Amino acid sequence: MAQEPSPPRWRPALVSVPERYSLPARPAAAPPAVQDAYRQTQFLLSQDGDVFERAMNLQLAIVAASAKSREPQAAALLALWSRTFTYLSGACSLASAGSYAACPPLLRTACDCIAAQRSLLATGAADFLEWLPKAVRQDRSHVALAIDRGRFRAGSVLAEDARLGSTYRLLTDLSMPHFGTTTLQVAPDSSLQRLALTFGDSTFHLGWAELAFGWLLALADCQLETAVDSRLFAVGEETRGERERLSLDISAALANPRRCRAEEIEDGRYLVHNFRRRSSGVPRRVLL
Repeated sequence: MAQEPSPPRWRPALVSVPERYSLPARPAAAPPAVQDAYRQTQFLLSQDGDVFERAMNLQLAIVAASAKSREPQAAALLALWSRTFTYLSGACSLASAGSYAACPPLLRTACDCIAAQRSLLATGAADFLEWLPKAVRQDRSHVALAIDRGRFRAGSVLAEDARLGSTYRLLTDLSMPHFGTTTLQVAPDSSLQRLALTFGDSTFHLGWAELAFGWLLALADCQLETAVDSRLFAVGEETRGERERLSLDISAALANPRRCRAEEIEDGRYLVHNFRRRSSGVPRRVLL
């Protein structure tokens, strides 16, 4: 009986890196509400956008400087890091166009990918190194390239990391079909007397925009922290200094007392501060 051929050695190689990240362009052909959401986002959250763009380009600079690395541990992080980068980029585009309800699922998965990187670093990427040698083979019965799924979660990291875990828990609630979180997303102007539902709404909402960009900044900072502290990538003194400056700028932006933010309080609930549609509106607090 013929033996199955040994699986090939899968060698990591980084084959492409974007030269630069740019904030979303003006959606010229979009409906008026989307164009207005974009315009107000650029005007009212321009500082957030500038800092986020810097954080995304610093990530690209670190990856490009490490492009020749063939270490499997670096490959494990790069694969998950690439997903994080894509989720952050996509969520920024959606938030800039007023599609706030579409952001939490992307950002929640970004949290998962950052936590997975941190978990791999804590164990020397043991699970990845165990998976890699037999990860790919030719499946003759289906005439297909078979890739083992290599299921992996990092729940303990999310439970232990205060900043990442709190963000993940809120984004998880916002991603689920819970009645209250759905109401906050599709009926943000409701009162005690009226459930003011919208459908496919993309009009600008300052509170949601500040929340979304706050998550983008926080997660970009977490990702940079993970990459720089991993010691698996080429990070010079200039890059390390820029990362520290970015972290300070992100902290200052998130600490603005007028900013809409969600505070995790007792019993797993969240108190949302400064929730309002327009900058001229009266700030509200919402207990979720």
